Amino acid sequence: MLPDADDLPEILLDLAVPHEDINELVALRRRLARDSETGRLLEECVAGLVRDMGEIGGAAPWPGDRIAELSTGQTAGGESGEPGALGRYFAAYVFVAALPYVRAHHHALGVPPEVTRRTLADLGRNMAVHRRRHGRGGVQAPWWLALHFHGELFQLGRLQFQRAHVGEWTAGLLAGTGPAPDAHAMGLSVHVPDFHGPLSPGSCDRSLALAQDFFARHFPGENYTAAVCHSWLLDPQLKRYLAADSNIVRFQERFRLAGEAGEPADTEPVQFVFGNADLPVADLPRRTALERAVGDHLRAGGHWFIGHGWFLFPTV
Repeated sequence: MLPDADDLPEILLDLAVPHEDINELVALRRRLARDSETGRLLEECVAGLVRDMGEIGGAAPWPGDRIAELSTGQTAGGESGEPGALGRYFAAYVFVAALPYVRAHHHALGVPPEVTRRTLADLGRNMAVHRRRHGRGGVQAPWWLALHFHGELFQLGRLQFQRAHVGEWTAGLLAGTGPAPDAHAMGLSVHVPDFHGPLSPGSCDRSLALAQDFFARHFPGENYTAAVCHSWLLDPQLKRYLAADSNIVRFQERFRLAGEAGEPADTEPVQFVFGNADLPVADLPRRTALERAVGDHLRAGGHWFIGHGWFLFPTV
């Protein structure tokens, strides 16, 4: 199911896995191969991930309790090594083993190879985020990457687009913003990946144009007329601190925003802007306008919230 240790480095590089993680992944691969119980867990997770490939919400949940045991215990086979390393890296092996299935699914849909490559390279991006936040190797938010490797999410230029149903909660939240999409409608959920340069208006325009063409071409049975977004980037309070022509403000202005703020989500901008959600607020740097906005607002006793918005794609 997994490529052997000699072939694994090239596959990891194709997935943009950081170079500093490759040696450890190869070493743990040899240990994993000698541990039958962990091998069975890997097979179970891969089978659940590729089940009903492409069906929205079709991937089976991973057995988190059993993976957690790997995260706190010894490496496979009880051999010496950093305790918990296999647990932190386990999701990477699941995604590598699922790679032939997702590539075959994309090929059957006619998805261009470069879109497949850039979409699945989010594994490497999330591993870089994990190291930035925790100071050691691992996979950040495997549940999120499962969307990529199950055919539900695609990277198209600067933005990522997730095939989804609007749902009752989102429909209710957006109802006060105008003739919003109803709960049963199909909607593309827009996500802004890290480590990808400025969120410029031109790059967003290009991504949205690519998305309109991509989903009409490769998912002709799914009618995506609206996009939705749930992000701290849509907190209207950012307009108090950022210039009207800033990238974030111009990104917000694409959306009809819901008025309800919900519970505070102060750690969201901290972790995305500064790389670590646990940094002391008093010590947050003030090097850029965004850093000053996030930190100064919190130091003044304010809170940040997840904003919610939507917009219709222009008709063609």
